Amino acid sequence: MTNKPGQALSFVCPFEFIMADKLIIEGKSKLKGSIDVRGSKNAATPIIAATLLTSSPCTLDNIPLVDDVKKMLEIIERLGAEVEFLEKRKVRITAKNIRPENLNFDLVNKMRSSILLVGPLVARFGFVKIPQPGGCVIGSRSIDTHLDAFSEMGVKITEFGLKKNGSRSSNVYHFTANERIKGKEIVLDEFSVTATENVLMAATLAKGETVINIAAAEPHVQDLARFLKKLGADIKGEGTNIIEVKGKDRLGGAQHFISYDYVEAGTFILLALAAKGEVKIKNVPVEHLKLFISKLKSCGGKIKVKGNDVVVSPSKLCINKIQTLPYPGIPTDLQAPLGVLSTQAEGLTLIHDPLYEGRLKYLEQLNKMGAEIVVCDPHRAIINGPTRLHGVKLDPLDLRAGAALIIAGLVAEGTTVIRDISQADRGYEEIEKRLCELGAKIKRVKNS
Repeated sequence: MTNKPGQALSFVCPFEFIMADKLIIEGKSKLKGSIDVRGSKNAATPIIAATLLTSSPCTLDNIPLVDDVKKMLEIIERLGAEVEFLEKRKVRITAKNIRPENLNFDLVNKMRSSILLVGPLVARFGFVKIPQPGGCVIGSRSIDTHLDAFSEMGVKITEFGLKKNGSRSSNVYHFTANERIKGKEIVLDEFSVTATENVLMAATLAKGETVINIAAAEPHVQDLARFLKKLGADIKGEGTNIIEVKGKDRLGGAQHFISYDYVEAGTFILLALAAKGEVKIKNVPVEHLKLFISKLKSCGGKIKVKGNDVVVSPSKLCINKIQTLPYPGIPTDLQAPLGVLSTQAEGLTLIHDPLYEGRLKYLEQLNKMGAEIVVCDPHRAIINGPTRLHGVKLDPLDLRAGAALIIAGLVAEGTTVIRDISQADRGYEEIEKRLCELGAKIKRVKNS
């Protein structure tokens, strides 16, 4: 299962399930049993990118077998990394013979987190050319915060248009550093997770000390910092809004266990509450969901925490208000599943998501199912509940909306068809198989 540099991935077996197209869900099934939380996609992708900082072997365990991880592995393999699966969720990466000029634009265009390649490649090799990354349709997601930070570190950035079929189709950014990038005190203009991760990785090989102000503190940022420390990086302050990094001349290899996915854990908790199931969720990083769990309990949720297990029982909920915030606030990635839960709660619920103006687009799909939702503006909506949802054909626009519509299908009466499940596949491993083990009636079929 070892791959030669420059070849496409040959270890397709762990990812074969990703190829199907749509889900058919029969609602109102009684959910009961237990479900395991898998490794964090949001931690795995930057950590895979970070292996490019060193020529020494790195072994990553507990990686989730999801589409975004597959794409990131494909990208670094095409750059020249040797990638070998040792076990189903354990991979060894040796990024010894890397050629930044081999970056595959088509793969980069399919995933937002590919922007995380900039920090490692510029820091180690002094250059990279990358197109505007793709990803979820959740509103404007400028990379200006990244560009400003790298400019501060002495990186020259040239922007030009990539022509396709005779017309300009996307922006391409050329990052170059004629000498070792410089450690600086940087003030990010927002709590950007990917910008924090990008600068953090670059700073590990920078000359001098870098201080990142307005740094994101999310659990996956902390996990990346832990991995970088194992490589030999000198980092202080991860988990706070000020991170200090003293640059090193080189980094070594490491073994690392990817943290469990707190977003997936929260999604399963909300799924169990919405479907009124009796469900145990295992491997829950409870310390990263304290406000989230406390909020649900205060709304009437019957939730018991036993170590790393969370047991959810049928509950009568009254939510009133949900506001997403940067960590340790309620994650924006859980807003859409919370919206589905709100359709089954008593009374009016105000949803406020200030981060992305496109995060509420999934509510149009819920209204098709019979929900009573008024979208006040791009960041706020009022949901009246409880309402009886009925199955229809749905089209998710982003990863988290995909998960939310699966929950809606389980709650609804009749048959729900999610016509493109590729968005959910980006972040949830074998979601239909795992839910079927709880008693859900879901099948995956090819689009005709």
